[in-house]
Amino acid sequence: MSKFIIQVNGAAYASSASYNAYRFAEAALESGHQIERVFFYQDGVLNTNTLNSPASDEFNLTEAWISLNNRYGTQLVNCVSAALRRGVLSKSEASENQLNQWNMDKPFEMGGLGELVTGIEAADRVISF
Repeated sequence: MSKFIIQVNGAAYASSASYNAYRFAEAALESGHQIERVFFYQDGVLNTNTLNSPASDEFNLTEAWISLNNRYGTQLVNCVSAALRRGVLSKSEASENQLNQWNMDKPFEMGGLGELVTGIEAADRVISF
């Protein structure tokens, strides 16, 4: 079985990239492969905005990623600099920037490009969406 790191570059609802990344991750895990981590980069960090509120008849990508983490323990890491530039903040980043609100919660976590690099070193394959 293979170990993957998945890099998500596409915004949650701007294209099919994020949905395809989620479906690939789910299929890989169901087939017995491992996912070292999912790394949200560039507009991909918008997947982790817990204020995403799609219509009731639409697929909720943020909830899907959370469900993937709950079922498989898959690490979900945001590139902190990409997230901050796009207004996606964890509680600690909001506090550091003296803001009262945040829009990213666990199981999503902030990390740097070092998280991507260490994931690549540990994985057999890198898949980018």
